[in-house]
Amino acid sequence: MGLASDERNIVLIGMPGVGKSTAGVLLAKELSRDFLDTDVVLQSHEGRRLCEIIEHDGMDAFRALEERYILGLNRSGVVIATGGSAVYSEPAMRHLRDHGNIVHLSLPIEQIEQRVRNLEVRGVVRAKGQSLRELYEERQLLYCRYRHCEVDCTGRNHEEVVQAIIATISGL
Repeated sequence: MGLASDERNIVLIGMPGVGKSTAGVLLAKELSRDFLDTDVVLQSHEGRRLCEIIEHDGMDAFRALEERYILGLNRSGVVIATGGSAVYSEPAMRHLRDHGNIVHLSLPIEQIEQRVRNLEVRGVVRAKGQSLRELYEERQLLYCRYRHCEVDCTGRNHEEVVQAIIATISGL
């Protein structure tokens, strides 16, 4: 059975700045699937930007909202890009894993630091004063725990990342 007709979701996880949303849109287009960005769903339903939710409600409340929206996803055969903090919720990740193949998009921290400049405006869930490097080190273990496979995005443009995802998923 080919990827285009597979009912399992393809779930992209990884740090902010690795290109989950961009690769997700292109992958969905390539495979003739719907695309869903959990950050966009959350913002749309809450009527606020991620950074506003985190600033006003706090990190724990944001994580609870994120978990609730992910657990409410009941779609199949779609490409899903998660927020980078989705991996903090074991129930959410178990739900995504039960219904899809989880692909960890990775980049070295030095490249992520070049891509991600203003963490507050982006709405990145992190402890007060936590650096991007510290966040990276904390999340890498979680990404490794939940992934089915990993695609290294180093030196690849978006189209090459998409082709690497397709090749990797085809091997599962």
